[in-house]
Amino acid sequence: MSSNIRHVLGISGGKDSAALAIYLRSKYPQLDIEYYFCDTGKELEETYTLISNLENYLGKKIKVERAAADSPENSFDHFVQVYGGYLPSSSARWCTKKLKLEPFEKFVGNDPVVSYVGIRGDEDREGYISRKSNIQSIFPFRRNIWSEDVIQKVLHVDSLSKLVKAYEKQDLTEKQARILAAVATPLSRSFNQTHKLNLLLDAGIAAFNKAAFEVLQETLYPLAKTSEFALLDNEDTLVRDDIFRILRDSGVGVPAYYEKIEFEVDGQKGEYSRSRSGCFFCFFQQKIEWVWLYEQHPDLFARAMEYERQGYTWMEESLVELAKPERVRQIKLDAIKKASKKTASSSIYLLDIIDEAEEEGCASCFI
Repeated sequence: MSSNIRHVLGISGGKDSAALAIYLRSKYPQLDIEYYFCDTGKELEETYTLISNLENYLGKKIKVERAAADSPENSFDHFVQVYGGYLPSSSARWCTKKLKLEPFEKFVGNDPVVSYVGIRGDEDREGYISRKSNIQSIFPFRRNIWSEDVIQKVLHVDSLSKLVKAYEKQDLTEKQARILAAVATPLSRSFNQTHKLNLLLDAGIAAFNKAAFEVLQETLYPLAKTSEFALLDNEDTLVRDDIFRILRDSGVGVPAYYEKIEFEVDGQKGEYSRSRSGCFFCFFQQKIEWVWLYEQHPDLFARAMEYERQGYTWMEESLVELAKPERVRQIKLDAIKKASKKTASSSIYLLDIIDEAEEEGCASCFI
């Protein structure tokens, strides 16, 4: 691989980024990947355990980045003071910007970088795409490894002749050769980007990857600086069950906060756990996850409550209100009702309830 490009992978403390590190180390050992972790100072203890286990598996240190490293406060508390006690929210994610994205871009600098992102093949989201031209995101778990901006570039009418030539250079199968007419067809209302992309991927993922890579050679993307890329032949599509299998089989293990814990309310039994990594007080948590924190980590819940002052709260109701016995009871009953509508899962982890919650939030914090 070209030494002119840095290959980086951010470890969030979540299952997907950890599994991606294991997957790439196992399948593409020739990639010299730099691993980093942006520490907010408010992570669950299980996050640090996962990072330690990963370091042992990878045989390489994971570089820890911290925002406001010169401040006497930890990163999050520093910026809470900067923002006058104003807590982050889904509509004002200063925590993601200040504690995750800015340290990442400082870590990268101006070097050409390929950043590997652990969004799975069963997720419909893109994740954080840096606006810096020296950073290119790659998604190894998906059928389409390329970011949205790359696909727009490759399938744009101005790239059609280059794309056709890139296909013609390859030793195509008879089936693949038959789609050359589709390759040369410009996008339209009846033949939109999604339709064309799926058609080309159906005909051959590796063939499309090689053609896309060829088109990128005349751009300013980091991969234009190298004549080869290991993932062009990758045709894997990994989903959630694959992620848990990778973590278990590698010996790194699944973070304990994913393990379901049984509770009982009004004679009914339910289960709860945490659905994501990130700060213990993350505002993207479901109400049942706040109850999990209240009952399983009362010290952390109390610390989260301390931030709620001057009218600022983590969500529409305060943690003081949420912790009242009748409110806890109702949240548990609601969670049981929600779970009963889901198809039972054979997993030992609370996967049936977190389907919807998993795709909410910031990819840089959770994947």
